Amino acid sequence: MVRTNLGLGPWDVLHQGIARHLHVQLGWVTIAVSAIVVLAWIPLRQKPGFGTVSNIVVVGLAVNASLDLLPDVHPLGVRIALLLGGIVLNAFATALYIGADLGPGPRDGLMTGLAARGHSIRAARTAVEVTALALGILLGGSYGVGTVLYALGIAPLVQRPMPLLSVRRATEGS
Repeated sequence: MVRTNLGLGPWDVLHQGIARHLHVQLGWVTIAVSAIVVLAWIPLRQKPGFGTVSNIVVVGLAVNASLDLLPDVHPLGVRIALLLGGIVLNAFATALYIGADLGPGPRDGLMTGLAARGHSIRAARTAVEVTALALGILLGGSYGVGTVLYALGIAPLVQRPMPLLSVRRATEGS
């Protein structure tokens, strides 16, 4: 999605804005912000799992590797295909790690922690995403049609494969 120059997901707008100011790779900022977000779980009494820690490290390293390997793309059709592919792959990856039940990613845990304190999932997720987006825009992160497509499409795209990818726990007595 970064290479498309058509807009990023809300959190990546924030990551990119910070990266531009610090003159570091986007993935390193992704890792640092993820760790900070997990610290915000403490007052929410959320507990990270193996999946949480893996998400922090793997996502940031994958971002850096992808940006190192993928060239700039100029034809609009290719940029659109990369944007849509990035959104779909992100949704599938999210469904996989949430479905594995090894601990939510940092941002998902923040949302579920807020929801456990009486806020609706929708209100919690919206507040978290809008805050990240607003800070990212203020810091100079890229936003555009891709940001809108991501914001509108990510939830339904995660929800669809989730039942197929979720770990089914045995119920008591079975």
